[in-house]
Amino acid sequence: MAHKEEFWDIYDSSKERTGRRMRRNDWILKEGEYHLTVLGAVCRPDGKYLITKRKMDKAWAPGWWEISGGGVQAGESSEDAVRREVEEETGLDLSGADIRYVFTYKRENPGEGDNYFLDIYRIVLDFDETDVHIQEAEAEDFRIASAEEIRQIAEDGSFLHYDSIKRIFE
Repeated sequence: MAHKEEFWDIYDSSKERTGRRMRRNDWILKEGEYHLTVLGAVCRPDGKYLITKRKMDKAWAPGWWEISGGGVQAGESSEDAVRREVEEETGLDLSGADIRYVFTYKRENPGEGDNYFLDIYRIVLDFDETDVHIQEAEAEDFRIASAEEIRQIAEDGSFLHYDSIKRIFE
């Protein structure tokens, strides 16, 4: 089966859709243009989080720990995207989850054409390890970790975006 080409909306600096689109990972954005990505911190009622370890064959940050997320597809809402990405990457059923938007940050990468907004969600769900079925193309392992354990992984230098997202773990 052929892989369907994915498109992302292009946003302005106020996070409004411009009406233009780009191909996924086609870094053509000019100054003042952004795409939208999402992260979903899946938290159990006991306060522990699901984190995944990136595959070693990833071109960027191989072997680093992260929370699930990805690009918002053209026409898709941020919340729908975080639900889709987390379900695809973890195998968890989020139908009964409490999904709440927490904050957004903006990243500008001058000259790279990869400016983006990152919407971050906290997803509270009662689950255990047997419920998790990671997407093997994306991740090679997962852990249920406390905020303190995640902070330690970040201090060791292998947790993606930690300084930008650490308040999600508070």
